[in-house]
Amino acid sequence: MQFWIVGTDTDVGKTTVSAWICLHTTCSYWKPVQTGCFVDESTGVSINSDSSYVKNLTNTKIHPESYVFRDPLSPHMAAARENTELDPSKIIIPQEKNLLIEAAGGLYVPLTDDMFYIDFIESTKLPVILVARSGLGTINHTCLSVEALRGRNIPLFGVIVNGETNPDNIRAIEKFANVRILAGLHKLEKIETETLRSATFPLTLKCMLESPA
Repeated sequence: MQFWIVGTDTDVGKTTVSAWICLHTTCSYWKPVQTGCFVDESTGVSINSDSSYVKNLTNTKIHPESYVFRDPLSPHMAAARENTELDPSKIIIPQEKNLLIEAAGGLYVPLTDDMFYIDFIESTKLPVILVARSGLGTINHTCLSVEALRGRNIPLFGVIVNGETNPDNIRAIEKFANVRILAGLHKLEKIETETLRSATFPLTLKCMLESPA
């Protein structure tokens, strides 16, 4: 199955959750647009990117980015800094059976001067898993993100909560957003292959993500 990993905000742990999923499933990984890194011209490989981070933690297949920009900004601003323009029509989804596609930041991060990331996600007609932090502010951010997805009729599988265990926030998200909590990735002392592999991964989630599209 092909699906998106999106976050309620930046720095909620989307990439770590993506690596966790890839370690426990047959999913390959693709981040279409990457900012805040550069491409090694001798190898064509992005350096200090989310793709390289996932690659270092997993043995999953990594698809190259469609766009890579140096400055750690929203895609439309990073592209402008390099005097270029991001063309969404050139972001072609790889023909891969089980593919995890990681978005950038939150849903309303501008992709271009006239398109938000949620607009592009909507155009792909692929389902979404929403990653939320477990701590303060998560109820508001999660409810707003769920409302935005539902307002576009974008299929939402549910929420993965990342961080310290917080049962009260989980119950509140389930109640107020009326959404399923798919899993929780608890805060790890070190983010390494073995710690991610040891972190409990629900069999139901594995079966769902590896089911036919």
